[in-house]
Amino acid sequence: MLTTDYVPGSPNWIDLGTPDVDAAVSFYSAVFGWTFQSAGQDAGGYGFLQLDGRTVAGVGPLTEEGASSAWTVYLLARDADATMDAVRQAGGSVRVEPMDVFTSGRMAGFTDPTGADFAVWQPGDVKGLDLVMEPNSLCWTELYTTDADAAKDFYRAVFSWEYQDMHMGDDMVYSVVSSPGGGRGEDTGQGGIMRLSKENVLAGSTSEWHPYFGVLDCDAVFAGATGLGATTLVPPTDVPGVGRIAMLKDPAGAPFALIKGDPTLT
Repeated sequence: MLTTDYVPGSPNWIDLGTPDVDAAVSFYSAVFGWTFQSAGQDAGGYGFLQLDGRTVAGVGPLTEEGASSAWTVYLLARDADATMDAVRQAGGSVRVEPMDVFTSGRMAGFTDPTGADFAVWQPGDVKGLDLVMEPNSLCWTELYTTDADAAKDFYRAVFSWEYQDMHMGDDMVYSVVSSPGGGRGEDTGQGGIMRLSKENVLAGSTSEWHPYFGVLDCDAVFAGATGLGATTLVPPTDVPGVGRIAMLKDPAGAPFALIKGDPTLT
C-alpha cells in the first residue's frame, strides 16, 4: 500500500511531461476533477495537479530533446548524488544529473538497464505528494519490462527493494515491490514488476513505468477518458483478488492506468 510516510525507494512523486500543458490539464481535470496550480513564473510552465487543494501530481512541458509525452515515477532518495553513483554501478544510465529545484528538493532522472525511465526526488521543503490511495490519486506503480530479472537486480542494488513473486501461469511472474520500512502494517507493496510478453515486444512495446490512479467506477472513468480522446490499451477488466483495471494513453500519448479495488479486500 502506498503511503505519504515516504521511505527511501518508495514512490513519492509523479509528473507528466506533455507537449501541451493546457490541453493536458483540461483532459485530466475532466477525467479526475483535478485543478492546476502554477509553480510560479520561474518554473518554466511547471505546475501542480491538485484535488481539493492537495497535490496529486505535477505537470510540465517536455524538456528533453526527442522526448515523448509520458508519466514519470519518482522514488525517494536521501542523497540524489549518491543514488546517481549507485545507478551507474548497477548498469543504469543518467538522463538528468542531480539538480536543485529551488528549495523544494533535488531531482535527477535515470534509465534502468532494460530501458525504463524513472526519476528520484530528494526532499527539501516538498516531501512528496500530498495525497495517495484515495479516489482520483496515485494508488500503484507498475514496471513493464523486457527483462524482469535484470530490472529486479538493478532496483534491489540501488534501492534495496524486496520482492514477492506471484506466478500467473504461462511462465509469467508478477513481482510485488516493497521498500524496507514502507507500507502500512502487513501491506508493504508499493508497485509491481512484470515482463512484457513476446507479442508486446514484437508489437513495439518497450520498458516503461505506469502510474495507476484509483477510481470509484472504472468503467465510467474509462468511458469519460476515451470520450475525451484517450486511446485504449486494456479495456476495463476484472483481475481476481485485485479489482477492476483499465489502461489507456491520454490524447498526447502518455500511458496511465485506472484501478477500482476489489471491495472484498480489507
